[in-house]
Amino acid sequence: MPLYAYTCQSCNADFELLVRSSDVPACPSCGSEKLQQQVARICVDIKYPAIAKSWRQAAAREGHASNFSEKELQTKKG
Repeated sequence: MPLYAYTCQSCNADFELLVRSSDVPACPSCGSEKLQQQVARICVDIKYPAIAKSWRQAAAREGHASNFSEKELQTKKG
């Protein structure tokens, strides 16, 4: 799933989201779908799984759960 950078045209917030092709991204600040896609940096392979896990947990706390598998989502709920 690719990481995209966006600027919200409604509130001017800058943010990054992991977005599936079937998803319609929305601004995490105001909920607007009027977004301008920006050029994002390419992430290299993560060599330390513990770091990747901590990043996924931080994303989940912030409400960005679209990059989690169903198993990971169930683990967070339970």
